Amino acid sequence: MSTPDVTDGPQATPPEDPAWLHHREVFARVYDDANYHSPLQSFLMRASHRMTERAVPAEATYPRVIEIGAGTGEHFAHVRHRFDEYVLTDLDPTTLALARQKIPAPATGQVRFETVPAGALPYPDNSFDRLIATHVLEHIYQPHLALKEWSRVVRKGGLLSILIPTDPGLAWRLGRHFGPRRNALRQGIAYDYVMAREHVNPCNNLIALMRHYFPRRSEHWWPTPVPSMDLNLFHLYTAINDKDD
Repeated sequence: MSTPDVTDGPQATPPEDPAWLHHREVFARVYDDANYHSPLQSFLMRASHRMTERAVPAEATYPRVIEIGAGTGEHFAHVRHRFDEYVLTDLDPTTLALARQKIPAPATGQVRFETVPAGALPYPDNSFDRLIATHVLEHIYQPHLALKEWSRVVRKGGLLSILIPTDPGLAWRLGRHFGPRRNALRQGIAYDYVMAREHVNPCNNLIALMRHYFPRRSEHWWPTPVPSMDLNLFHLYTAINDKDD
């Protein structure tokens, strides 16, 4: 009798790593503290949100706006243009609950909070006039599919504002080492391990994908105008959705 092949049949899912489970358990609670507590880290993160909105005319109107991966709602305060409806989406309902606490009461009638995955949006084609995604695309395992999904829900001629960190550029790696890494380690988070699982897409690859799907665009780097991921911390991709009908 031959020995059964242990690879035959369905395989049991291995248990999740404790370090990852701990990160996910405390993520919503520590996110704002990790990114907006220290003066320097807060300045850098908010600079990225301001940069995203400076590329959009303040006098513009985008009736329906969707924000992907809105997290705790930090970006909303930086939006300057007019809108009729603003949908904040995230996969984590706990972070969205915190976002609800941040949104000013007079604006809540125009704002919805929905727990949905970034790459499978439950909205009809051409549902939105603008899509915002800050610090999101680097986390998505199949970013090309997410970009096509984002294009689907944004009308032709609509705007997509996508901001990504310049990871693994030199400036980003240095900033990470002297900033959020220390704070995370103090809180017992296995930072290097978590970032290896969180930031799965390098900046240069994401830019290549965005240029392929959205050729009608403008690009900005921060804090220098030099188009280099080693000399900057953030890259902003602002695109007009010129999809086929």
